[in-house]
Amino acid sequence: MSVEAHILAFRQIVQGYSISKSPLLLVKSVGPYLVPFFKTVAIFFVLFGDDSRDESIFYCIVKCLPVISLIVFVLLHGMNLTEYYRYSRRILIGLIFSCFGDAFLVWPDYFEVGILMFAIAQFSYARAFGWRPMKILHGLAFAAVGALVYMFLAPALEGIMLYIVAAYITLICTMAWRAVARVEFYNDLWTWTKLCGCIGSIAFVISDLTIAINKFRCPVPFQHQIVMLTYYAAQMGISLSVVDSPIDELLEKTLKAS
Repeated sequence: MSVEAHILAFRQIVQGYSISKSPLLLVKSVGPYLVPFFKTVAIFFVLFGDDSRDESIFYCIVKCLPVISLIVFVLLHGMNLTEYYRYSRRILIGLIFSCFGDAFLVWPDYFEVGILMFAIAQFSYARAFGWRPMKILHGLAFAAVGALVYMFLAPALEGIMLYIVAAYITLICTMAWRAVARVEFYNDLWTWTKLCGCIGSIAFVISDLTIAINKFRCPVPFQHQIVMLTYYAAQMGISLSVVDSPIDELLEKTLKAS
């Protein structure tokens, strides 16, 4: 029996336990836990939807609240040091460093530190998404996109930023590649939670690309709204991917033992 067949059989066994195959059950299950996230996002856009130039502590706190609510969301879905929560732990680490990055980016003098925080977050997300299935063609496609973006930005970069931006593009493209690779539509191996992580990773790329173009190349109309909407959507999608992650860890362990 193939690996895909094993996975499909195990998923059928836990179908009654897992909500990942039904979008309606997914919404009913996680909806109440996401209420704080949507409320804090709404507060942010009511207070700061038109301007991102505020460098106050208050702006920093309000900006970070949606990600903090997602940290709580991940914790509420279970967290311990066993291997079954390895995925959730790595997503949690990514969210924590994203929150640090949000804070540092409020002040332009700490832009490089903010990039470092988000680089760690992207690395942690990529580790969570894993390396199976590999899907080399997907990786080559993201590498090509990353190279084109870097060539577009490079003329406006100087000094160490040439290397910082190159490293960050590599990390975020790797993260998106691994998130997309997890979604397997053939043999009914995909889940809504994995699809949420995939969409979230693409939204993250759009958000950061908008920041980079606006900062290094040319002004982007409505860049603040585009950046923050796609960013919060990205973090929500990635956070939703933890909902049934212990099941995937159990399946992987069982397959290794068989």
